[in-house]
Amino acid sequence: MNVVVCVKQIPDPADPGALNPDHTLKRDGKLILDESDSYGVEMALQLVDKAGGGEVTLVSMAPNGEVSGLRTALAMGAAKAVLVSDDALKGAGALDTAKVLAAAVGKAGEYDLVLAATESSDGYTGTVPEQLAALLDLPSITFAKSVEIADGTVKVQRQTEAGYDECEAPLPALVSVTAGVVEPRYPSFKGIMAAKSKPVETVTVADLGLDAGIVGWAGAGQEIVDVAAAPEREAGEVIEDDGESFQKIVAFLDGLKVL
Repeated sequence: MNVVVCVKQIPDPADPGALNPDHTLKRDGKLILDESDSYGVEMALQLVDKAGGGEVTLVSMAPNGEVSGLRTALAMGAAKAVLVSDDALKGAGALDTAKVLAAAVGKAGEYDLVLAATESSDGYTGTVPEQLAALLDLPSITFAKSVEIADGTVKVQRQTEAGYDECEAPLPALVSVTAGVVEPRYPSFKGIMAAKSKPVETVTVADLGLDAGIVGWAGAGQEIVDVAAAPEREAGEVIEDDGESFQKIVAFLDGLKVL
């Protein structure tokens, strides 16, 4: 069984973020594996182990040929990676990202399943997995809290506010997973050393057969015109209980139109 996992490499959340002059997030330093994607990598490894054969391939898009986050996922047990790195991708939005990842998945070879996180930790659009599924013409199941493969079918417990739905789709398919789907393993020292020699194929937009004019700022349908700090929270009103304080609370809620 072959599984492709879409992973994102992001600036370390422990470091203060910074913006470029065009208001995009600075990504010129070391990037790490997005924690949300570690669940997809672990899920893929477990599915391949259970199937008794196959491999896990990573697909990512990052600037400056950055592979630090990919090496972490390779150290967990993934076999190889395809990295798309190109200056033409600066300013890429969610749909641009999906178009690039869809083309990169095609370079990853034959696959039975594509896994992705529900959303990235630095973007939170939550739209890329569905866009990717549409571009690849794959059935898609979102918010998976459990994933099983049997008889050419993926069976998923899809998390909802009230519990979960039982869903299934024929393979190949795309599934986006939640943080609770599995507990990611820590890379072992042996895995870290082995990851250094695992293949990472770095490609450009042109290598994927895409027109640079439809991705990044060149083809963006949006523009960031300004970034402003969020307003500071104002101090709340303190009400001392004099036996009738509930009237003030009722009046406050009534003013918010919640009563």
